[in-house]
Amino acid sequence: MIVIFKKKLPPLVGVDITSSSVKVLEISKSGSRYRVDRFAMEPLPQGAVVESAVADIDEVGRVLERALRRAGSKRKHAAVAVASSHVITKTIGVPGGLKPKELEDHVMLEAENYVPYPLDEVNLDFEVIGPAHDNPNEDDLLLTACRGEIVDAYMAVVESAGLIPAVVDVDAFAIENVFPLVEGHLSSGGKPISTVVVMDFGVSTTRAIVIHEGRSVYTRDQAFGGKQLADEAMRRFDMSEEDLRQARLSGELPAEYYSEIVEPFVESMGQEANRALQFFFSASTFDGVDHVLLSGGCAQIPGVETHVAEATGIPTSVLNPFVDMTMASRVKGSLLQNSAPSMAVACGLAIRNLEL
Repeated sequence: MIVIFKKKLPPLVGVDITSSSVKVLEISKSGSRYRVDRFAMEPLPQGAVVESAVADIDEVGRVLERALRRAGSKRKHAAVAVASSHVITKTIGVPGGLKPKELEDHVMLEAENYVPYPLDEVNLDFEVIGPAHDNPNEDDLLLTACRGEIVDAYMAVVESAGLIPAVVDVDAFAIENVFPLVEGHLSSGGKPISTVVVMDFGVSTTRAIVIHEGRSVYTRDQAFGGKQLADEAMRRFDMSEEDLRQARLSGELPAEYYSEIVEPFVESMGQEANRALQFFFSASTFDGVDHVLLSGGCAQIPGVETHVAEATGIPTSVLNPFVDMTMASRVKGSLLQNSAPSMAVACGLAIRNLEL
């Protein structure tokens, strides 16, 4: 079996490849404290990653190599994540007490019932979660499968940058890894927190990831993202993409930019979050969540958590995986903190081999 994720690993550099950028992150742990050792982010040209799949291996590899140089990365093993939209996950019951080879044979037989592709065309992995709640003689097992061509492209990018692809994870699982880092900072009006939805607002896609009792139980993509904000700004003010980028960096944006472009977009973010919740409730037995966490580049817009909280009626905060971490002297802490909402996947990958 070709696995998607492994457990016993050397120190890793987390590599998050999105449609707009490549992020690299190295984290270490001393005692109970985490420290960010190295960090860098490099933009990707349009078309290098399309629909959450690598379209230009050479170009993405070159950008990753630049990011590694900028970060001063010394590690050789990398963890990278594929989008959950390309992954099939299923929790199945298996007989308890099976030996490893028996378990693998059983899973291979069961996989044919859940994976709509020939098994020799997919990368497949599984993990025993624990005893089944409704049958003391069975264990619950998480089955994960992804088309081999998707995984191979990410591995090729990592290898082209001189790294060893030790882990190909799933972005929803990477965010799940981060959840214990922020759980103690969440509020739900005094009630216990057991179910949280992470709204990850990307460039062209918003991904809702529901985490229940520490495990992701639901993901769904919606066609909404920061590109709509940029496109509207360029149309309204007759600006090129580079003009808009420079204006954002310098702070020399038109006076009407926030009132006419940003504020309506933030209201739409609240509507999209509420829409995602309604889809989740209709597709599950859940009728509520305790907290909304915002991640992705759009979560960096000031005040967005207030708008989402008003739209959903649920306590909302911006995800910051580094809230309790220290920073190495070489890391620009202000830059990292400003980018924190978009670093959740990279962080979840970077701590993949560190015990919480």
